[in-house]
Amino acid sequence: MTSILDHVYDKEAALADRIYLTQPLGGGAVAEYTWRQTLDQARRMAAHLQTLGFARGDRIAILSKNCAHFFIAELAIWIGGFTTVAIFPTEGADTVRYVLEHSEAKLLFVGKLDSWPQQEPGVNPALPRIAFPLAPPTSAPKWDDVIAKHAPLAGRVSREMNELAMIIYTSGSTGQPKGVMHSFQSVTRASEGIVRGVSITQEERVLSYLPLAHVFERAYIECASFVGGGHVFFAESLDTFVADLQRARPTLFISVPRLWLKFQQGVSKKMPPARLNLLLKIPIIRGIIKKKILTGLGLDSVRLAGSGSAPIPAELITWYRSLGLNLMEGYAMSEDFAFSHLSTATHNAPGYVGAPYDGVQVRITDEGEVLIKSPGTMVGYFKRPDLDAEVFTEDGFFRTGDKGERRADGLLKLTGRIKELFKTAKGKYVAPAPIENKLNEHDAIELSCVSGVGQPAAYALVVLAEDLRPKVADPAVKAEVTAQLTAWLAEVNKGLSGYEQMQMIVVSPDAWTIENGMLTPTMKIKRARIEAAVASKVDGWYAQNQAVVWA
Repeated sequence: MTSILDHVYDKEAALADRIYLTQPLGGGAVAEYTWRQTLDQARRMAAHLQTLGFARGDRIAILSKNCAHFFIAELAIWIGGFTTVAIFPTEGADTVRYVLEHSEAKLLFVGKLDSWPQQEPGVNPALPRIAFPLAPPTSAPKWDDVIAKHAPLAGRVSREMNELAMIIYTSGSTGQPKGVMHSFQSVTRASEGIVRGVSITQEERVLSYLPLAHVFERAYIECASFVGGGHVFFAESLDTFVADLQRARPTLFISVPRLWLKFQQGVSKKMPPARLNLLLKIPIIRGIIKKKILTGLGLDSVRLAGSGSAPIPAELITWYRSLGLNLMEGYAMSEDFAFSHLSTATHNAPGYVGAPYDGVQVRITDEGEVLIKSPGTMVGYFKRPDLDAEVFTEDGFFRTGDKGERRADGLLKLTGRIKELFKTAKGKYVAPAPIENKLNEHDAIELSCVSGVGQPAAYALVVLAEDLRPKVADPAVKAEVTAQLTAWLAEVNKGLSGYEQMQMIVVSPDAWTIENGMLTPTMKIKRARIEAAVASKVDGWYAQNQAVVWA
């Protein structure tokens, strides 16, 4: 049976001298790696790992931002006979320590990082380390020095399909991260399915910038390239992102809703929405305007764009499609290796997350919960058989925790998270996610969190758009924003049932970021953390009895 490593070996043989990975080095310089060079380094590092006395299947960790050597290290770990554990590069020392200890990692690859001095205390000094070429200063042996001492492992080294390829530690939006175990079987079958479903070819160009420790990027960028081929470019930094995009000129591009919103806001700064809408109605210049905007975003060569990881407002999808960008929403999770649902040219609608991939089975329970059985379904949670018993039905379907509805043609609409439902004093459950999705359509709102457990009515805590935050120090601007939000609250409430309607919008004085713990590494809100941070203030907000409260 073909494994993902077999696909890689096939590329090594057939595409040996084709450039596979392009890594920015700063100042406009790049390093390029062909398939032959990629596998040569991976095979040499695999040979080194085998000299260290580890048992087959032992876990080896990677702590790094996206870079070429993340891909190469993963291949080395697999070829060497081991299992990858990737840690989000933004995690603090406590989480780094937890993942390394819980996974019983035997070695850590230290990669491209912004906060290594703060993270290093979470690493046991006795744990062996190897530093990637772009790692911060460290006393660990350097990658290039290590591989120079070893001949590459020869041949098509195989792994059994039931062996563990990786453990993906969830980003911990609620509670302690869980280790999702994926075998070579689940990784291979999901990656092959994605390549077929998206029609990935050897001619694709992609930009890798979403965290590789997350299943979305791991499946759709790294593992899909292992199976389907293509040219992978890496982003250097946030400051160079536009230049990185323009270097890659991707044909496939995936992102998360918050970044799609930021791209839109960037366009709106340069061209007010009313003017853009007018220009798009003029046939003679419509095409020129679309091309100019997409070229400015670096997305003019994209044949297929995807959004995942969190719900995206339907109006945002419609806006991008009006520019000619083929933006499709998908739905999946760590537990099925991102192989669940995808919108296609024939099966898509704004507000729906697509139809199931071939081979994916879907059921909706009487309670409205979405159940999935996928070729990419995980083996289980590492060291947590108790959780396995909770999340799998007797016939092997995974309980997603998401509420949803299906159309006759298979399109799935998500209507909230079962565990996120809360009751106001009116005694009925409120699903916050769909309301937040609607609130986030307003240009003034970047993020929102709907809550109100036991209160007379729900409320929305919102973060203003980044460019707007400094401006509200001006009383006139603040008054205008208050008026806009008041009107928007009334508009959103009109579309809600009485028990769902919000009493107020509360404007957060602080942004929510990964660094301050309010967002996961893939920019989803950490609802429990946000609610806990404001718990002592909520009663005071209700006492003001205003439609808009400035916290």
